Amino acid sequence: MKQERQIFHESWYRIANQRICLRATVKVRRQLFRGTRWYILYDPFSNQFFRLRPAAYEFVARLSNTRTVEEVWREVMECNPQDAPGQEEVIHLLAQLYHANLLHYQLPPDTTKLFERYKQRKQRILQANLLNIMFLRIPLWDPDNFLKRLLPFIRVIMSPIGTIFWSGIVIFAVKEVIDHFSEFRVQSQGILAPSNLFLLYLGAVIVKTLHEFGHAFAVRRFGGEVHTMGIMFLIFTPFPYMDATAAWTFRSKWKRVFVGIAGMVVEIFVAACCVFIWANTGPGVIHSLAYNIIFIASVSTLLFNLNPLMRFDGYYILSDLLDIPNLRSKAMQQLVHLVEYYAFGYKKSQSPAFSKKEAFWLTFYGLMSGVYTVVVFSRILLFVADKFLLAGIIMAIICAVSWVVVPLVRLGRYLATSPKLERIRLRAVLVSVGVLGGCISFLYFYPFPHNFKAPGVLKASDSMVVVSKTDGYVAEIVTPSGRRVEPGDPLVRLENKEIEFKIAEVQAELEEITVQRQQAIGSNQGDLKPIESQLIFLKKRLAHLQEEKNNLLLRAEIGGIWVAPKVEEYLGKWVLRGTPLGELVNDEKFYFSCVILQQEASRLFCGKIKSLEVRLAGQSKITLPVSHYITIPAEHNILPSPALGWAGGGEIAVDLKDSRGVTTVEPFYEVKAEITPVEKIVLFHRSSGRIKFRLEEEPLLRQWWYKLRQLLQKRYQL
Repeated sequence: MKQERQIFHESWYRIANQRICLRATVKVRRQLFRGTRWYILYDPFSNQFFRLRPAAYEFVARLSNTRTVEEVWREVMECNPQDAPGQEEVIHLLAQLYHANLLHYQLPPDTTKLFERYKQRKQRILQANLLNIMFLRIPLWDPDNFLKRLLPFIRVIMSPIGTIFWSGIVIFAVKEVIDHFSEFRVQSQGILAPSNLFLLYLGAVIVKTLHEFGHAFAVRRFGGEVHTMGIMFLIFTPFPYMDATAAWTFRSKWKRVFVGIAGMVVEIFVAACCVFIWANTGPGVIHSLAYNIIFIASVSTLLFNLNPLMRFDGYYILSDLLDIPNLRSKAMQQLVHLVEYYAFGYKKSQSPAFSKKEAFWLTFYGLMSGVYTVVVFSRILLFVADKFLLAGIIMAIICAVSWVVVPLVRLGRYLATSPKLERIRLRAVLVSVGVLGGCISFLYFYPFPHNFKAPGVLKASDSMVVVSKTDGYVAEIVTPSGRRVEPGDPLVRLENKEIEFKIAEVQAELEEITVQRQQAIGSNQGDLKPIESQLIFLKKRLAHLQEEKNNLLLRAEIGGIWVAPKVEEYLGKWVLRGTPLGELVNDEKFYFSCVILQQEASRLFCGKIKSLEVRLAGQSKITLPVSHYITIPAEHNILPSPALGWAGGGEIAVDLKDSRGVTTVEPFYEVKAEITPVEKIVLFHRSSGRIKFRLEEEPLLRQWWYKLRQLLQKRYQL
């Protein structure tokens, strides 16, 4: 993307007669970015780097203590009038080199200015650390001499032989994990247990220390220098870090990419070694520490190091692959350029991109990284506030200042004093105020769709569990599971020889007592009454035994689908009275029983619900309409199905002491919604799903304020 240049500038007289040049310690390295030649200026003493395009470097290279800036600029303009930098670009270029301490003056005050600029740079770093308090860095050690001594070892491990060895270890480690996968998965359930937190942190420190040495080894392997290692407080938790900016001088982008992935390569190797330790040790500290190292190396690599939206390894890898150094800062400059050029009408604004493709990537990355930063920091704030409320409040204040107050102050200063807006200041102010006020008004007044979702389970309106009504062996499954039955149809037949024996015994006693009764009628009337009482008892007992015999054949009491997926397992086994064998489900009418948590309960009784719809798991593309619903006005603690709780893979917190997994930690309200059947979808009893409550439309700002108040009240009682 070709940039316009300004040949002359009103401030040129300030530097035209200066005699300056690059400092003697500055080194130059030529590189190719996206097929274009660039020059990298770097000072090993101050670890400062600067990138110049060829025309700008030609000007800087000609600077000398014997010639003025004016003379050098005119000479460059005569040699290359098309690409030579204009006066405005020269002023900006020299100002940047000046603040980076890459320029040298012969004047005596220059030494004092040098230290002043050094102090200013340190102050800017300190201010950046304070604003970025959750990622504070403290340098501690210069490891360059140590790395020099290890250079022969580094060359061996970062060679084809080392690559083959690394690949073999990782392949065998993967096989070991597959062989012990069930044990590996079970142990992951206790990774966040309080007793394991110390080992988890210790494993993280070990992994991240080796990770940073991996970067340092790669930089040294390709000829770079590493002068800074220290501690980074990641959300107030100390972790090691190192400065790999020397990789910017590498001509090959693949070397720079390898420096970016070297830490992850080391992590994977360490995790592979720990797999063998874990697989060959019994329960104990070594076994648990090895597992924690494996967990940290895998999770941190996937969630953090490879993520290009945060300034970790993935960011620098993406920057090198796109050949766009300083990707984040350039993305912000691109967004500022778009605002200045299109919104404010400043047609001299220049994009930092050199092609339309690069401009697209910078714009896309700038928007995504900005949104992602706000989301991540918000989650971090909640996490810290859950553990340390005071620290969370302090961090929230700092973030509010850095995200809201500071940008607004900078915007006001920019609108009031920027020389770019000299002729368009009124338009810039009106656009800024209009956009800001319009966004706030739009979010506060314009109604947006408002809804919330709740988990639930589908149930048949008419269903019953079929249980054995007497003890016995399961002799025959008369009706297989899944068949439709009518009332009275046989389902399962049991056998119990003891009942037959008891019936025969009672029948014999009845015959005997009947003979005694006939004798008493004819001879001894006094014995008749006790005999008749015994006769009545035996008849009742016989009727009871006959009923138990009839109950050995289980029959359907209602019509519907016979659902008994595990009944085959009972075949030939003894079952006790009351053992559930299956369920009868009337599939003609269903309702959806859902769980409404406390934060949404108030909306159930305010009368603002417009409509409801249900989507079932596995069939979420089809919506089930709800004809009407009933809210049960009482709190519940027992879930309608274990599938809704944590124990069954659901999202509702349940009491870990409850073996059934249905007792919730906090009360909830239950809503029963009658489902209208749809031809394209098959309804199954006890299928899980979600119900959406559509409320009256409400502006987004009010919705967000309502949720924020709920969050503060629930988590922190504020």
